[in-house]
Amino acid sequence: MNTHDNIHLRGLELPVLIGVPEAERAAWQTLQADISFTVPTRFEAMEDQLAATVDYAAVASRLRALAAARPRQLIETLAAEMASCVLQEFGAGQVTVELRKRILPGCDHVAVSLMRP
Repeated sequence: MNTHDNIHLRGLELPVLIGVPEAERAAWQTLQADISFTVPTRFEAMEDQLAATVDYAAVASRLRALAAARPRQLIETLAAEMASCVLQEFGAGQVTVELRKRILPGCDHVAVSLMRP
């Protein structure tokens, strides 16, 4: 498995119903995510063919659908689900996910991150 050729999605907006209080989960919020993942084929071996890489538009669409699929309490839960999705459904060799949520007064955002092989 190639461990050096990566695709990065930065600032991916995710509509979600999320939060610990039930009232917070009742309204849609937008989280931001940074996702990086390794691709199974070195870039130079792809020969400019979409079929040889991971379609990042498909990844973005799938992650948005995953995030919107059901309410959750914790952004940690969503981050883990997103990592599993990229690994299992898109064949990535490794994935890093950072999720950001604007929720605390006087704080730009709260973030969680994880890396999965």
